[in-house]
Amino acid sequence: MSQQTYLNNIATNPVGFNFGNQPQMQYFNQNNYGPRYEVIQVNGEGGADAFQMGPNSSVLLLDKTAPIVWLVQTDGAGYKTKTPYDISPHQAMPPVDLNSLEQRLAKLEEIVNAKSQSDDRPAKSKKSKPNVQ
Repeated sequence: MSQQTYLNNIATNPVGFNFGNQPQMQYFNQNNYGPRYEVIQVNGEGGADAFQMGPNSSVLLLDKTAPIVWLVQTDGAGYKTKTPYDISPHQAMPPVDLNSLEQRLAKLEEIVNAKSQSDDRPAKSKKSKPNVQ
């Protein structure tokens, strides 16, 4: 193979190989940013029922009418089953303030220690009541 043929192959196929009749890899430019991904949205359970799928498939469908995600699956014969899952926006937990925890723990220790000291005092003698029959 001549050097010119080699350079032409590299120019048309930057990876340097081709598998069968697959299209050649194209260069990315300002107009081509790669594959586009979308969230599939449906209107309620009817929209999940109407969504077309092939056999042995599964998909998550976001319901626009309620805070639900539908897990829709098909078996080998193409029969569809759908399962709704409730969703809600994530709420981050507030950070733990160690100083306030230490203060609260110290107060609890004071209460427990004070109670245990009062329990150590001798109990007052109670007069026993006679059993009346």
